[in-house]
Amino acid sequence: MKIPNILTIGRIIIVPIFVVSFYIPGFFGDLIPFFLFVLASFTDYLDGLLARLFKEESKLGELLDPIADKILIATALILLVMNGTIKNYEVIAAIIILTREILISGLREFLAKGRVSMQVTSLAKLKTFIQMLSIAILLTGESGNKLINFQDYNAQVIGIILLWLAAFLTLYTGYDYLRKGIDHAINEDNKDI
Repeated sequence: MKIPNILTIGRIIIVPIFVVSFYIPGFFGDLIPFFLFVLASFTDYLDGLLARLFKEESKLGELLDPIADKILIATALILLVMNGTIKNYEVIAAIIILTREILISGLREFLAKGRVSMQVTSLAKLKTFIQMLSIAILLTGESGNKLINFQDYNAQVIGIILLWLAAFLTLYTGYDYLRKGIDHAINEDNKDI
């Protein structure tokens, strides 16, 4: 077990603790899930960095890393919808993000059969950062304005604005990946003719 893989597995283990802490009432019910989500998000960055830095990239890490990310993001978005932090038309942004995660997972699996790798773009990395930042802010709940002092701005409003920005970037990067996948599938079909 290499350190990047341990961090990835740790991110998966954090999720049930994150879920339980989400239901703690009051200030600590805002604070603990926020910090757990930030910690898990940081391990997402750190495990990739360490894997590249120490040349410890592995097939296990390649398999588990996207799964851990999707479990964390999906869990957080579902909890935020359930408690009404993300509501009304804002739910569309959450659906866009979740749909893209499922679509890209299927696309990666399809392309892997043809031994085609899909490189993560800089824009996709920016999307992930904004997505995680928005969710972290939204997780602060009622305590958000105390935890994250935005002066005259409500933390929840800023979180929702960032969520929509992440959703738009999700659409753009998802379309780009989908187009590449469809192009590959058409090329493969044409070879068979």
